[in-house]
Amino acid sequence: MNTEEARRIWERFMTEGILDDRMQPVVARSWKKCREFGVDPYSSGGTQVGDDIFQDVLRKNKVLMHVAGPVMQSVYKIIKESHFLLALADRNGYVLRTIGDDAIIQRSENILLRRGSVWSNTGVGSNAPGIALEYNMPIQMNGAEHYCLSQHTWTCSAAPIHGVNGSVIGCLDLSGSVEAAHPHTLALVVACAFSIESMLASYHQTLIMRSAANGLHEAILLLDETFHLRWSNYTAKKELAISLPHMAQVDFRQVMPNVDWAAVLIEKEDNAPTYVDDMRFVLNGRVRRFSATISCTADATGRTITIILRKQEHFIRSVNRVSGNQAIYTFDSIFAADPVMRQVVGQARQYARYDGSVLIEGESGTGKELFAQAIHTGSHRAGGPFVAVNCASLPRDLIESELFGYEKGAFTGALKEGNPGKFELANYGTLFLDEIGEMPMEFQAKLLRAVETLRIRRIGGKEEKKLDVRVIAATNRNLKRQVRLGSFRGDLYYRLNVLKLDIPPLRERPADIQYCARLFLERFNERYPAQRKTLSPDSLSRLTCYDWPGNVRELQNCIERAFYMSGGPVISKQVFRDMLEDAATRTHEAAPSYVRTGTNASSSEGEQCLLALEKTGGSVNAAAASIGVSRATFYRLCRTYGIEPKKIRRSLKL
Repeated sequence: MNTEEARRIWERFMTEGILDDRMQPVVARSWKKCREFGVDPYSSGGTQVGDDIFQDVLRKNKVLMHVAGPVMQSVYKIIKESHFLLALADRNGYVLRTIGDDAIIQRSENILLRRGSVWSNTGVGSNAPGIALEYNMPIQMNGAEHYCLSQHTWTCSAAPIHGVNGSVIGCLDLSGSVEAAHPHTLALVVACAFSIESMLASYHQTLIMRSAANGLHEAILLLDETFHLRWSNYTAKKELAISLPHMAQVDFRQVMPNVDWAAVLIEKEDNAPTYVDDMRFVLNGRVRRFSATISCTADATGRTITIILRKQEHFIRSVNRVSGNQAIYTFDSIFAADPVMRQVVGQARQYARYDGSVLIEGESGTGKELFAQAIHTGSHRAGGPFVAVNCASLPRDLIESELFGYEKGAFTGALKEGNPGKFELANYGTLFLDEIGEMPMEFQAKLLRAVETLRIRRIGGKEEKKLDVRVIAATNRNLKRQVRLGSFRGDLYYRLNVLKLDIPPLRERPADIQYCARLFLERFNERYPAQRKTLSPDSLSRLTCYDWPGNVRELQNCIERAFYMSGGPVISKQVFRDMLEDAATRTHEAAPSYVRTGTNASSSEGEQCLLALEKTGGSVNAAAASIGVSRATFYRLCRTYGIEPKKIRRSLKL
């Protein structure tokens, strides 16, 4: 219908209250509601609210204005020559923003269509923004379709804007002279409203992702295709002390020098990220280590490189978990009935309260690692790693790399990303150096510095790393004697020997022999309940009389064998007599002629050589003759046990 027809329909409704069927149904319904609410059809226009109220409205609609602003500017560039006014309103009809040329702005003042005014159906009569908001639909209203006379010279096209949950949060309106009315105007407004909704959804999604990213313990960095920072999460800003815009000038290829950036940029079919387990992060002269996950995505705007950095501690924890670098024994795992052994356990409990280095001496099989683990689990480091290193099993040329680690390309055969050493793996925990007496002299000085300063430098590395590690060392040798003979550094000995723990052999604590035997047997009874067995009284006496050169380890082995060999429910003395006599015979036959009967050849050969050298003033010929072996055999024994006759001769002359 044309303008004149609309005018006559409006006048008839105002005078007679009769609605024409040609009216848009939603407009007709709105007119009836306006009459019921007593809206004055001859009022001038919108109602202006106070500044306090409007500022609160602006605050609540900050996101809507932020997202809609660029869209409105783009639309205005299209319609600025057409003398139309573009307006954004919130869900309650508050006009948040208007854009237009000076002429249309001046004209809109006549009906108070401006920022801070309220345009609702019941406030200013039926209008396009009011109907779009109230009935959740796009609509175009021309001339006399408006309820109030002051708006009859206008055409208005409005579309609702929906939030991420689908509810109406505002509307966009495009208003101008009724003579310029065109159906395409409504299509433009609908398209713009949809664009704002899409951007709101994207903004909301980004907000959620950023909120989630800021809540992570990992540092997240977004780089552009020139390797400069675009965004970082809260953890990155806090932990790495980086922020925009200063960091936007930094090329991250220099910050992360050991990343293969060419591999990162290669397009992969499965978009698989690049993983770097041990990466150097160099910034402001400070070097830190992380494990990193790096991925690259591309779109029409270019590449975006996403970097997720995890503290080296997380990588170390994973390595320790996979490698089993955890203590499983506690002081409750130590079986002790003998007063001498109970005193040693009490001493170890006392040591667990402190962080000083511990030196544990005792024969093989006495449970040195058991005590080391118990000290660790009884300390405040119980939640940290327990890294055990057998110094005797480390190849001489790999000792330094095993303990201190190495950087990328430090030597032939090294892992391409470098590798942390045992000291780093033990950070915030305990490093257990077993058989420390076997450590080569040429490496002991480096070990001393690491133990003393708790700082290490990887092979091929330029910076030192400060660690928080407790060192526990163990040996079946007499280190003090080795120091005197020159086969072990005195300064390293005294650095390790802050807290000393001497574990007596099993033969010196007879009460533990029967006690441990019963406990070991009960383990096998629990494993094989159908073949349950007991120890006869005479068998326990036989066990007590044996010397146990292999200590607790040998006793455990003996009980297990007796359990399997005994046919009846009682393990008799005869089973142990045959078994222990056979063991004693083998030991006697294997021992050289110079070893005293009843001693353990494997642990006393070195002592025999040392005693012989001391008695003969360091003379190899005389020492070899005194124990009945050739000069060549004596030298071989010295090499086996790390004895240096020249140093012994010098020490004896002092």
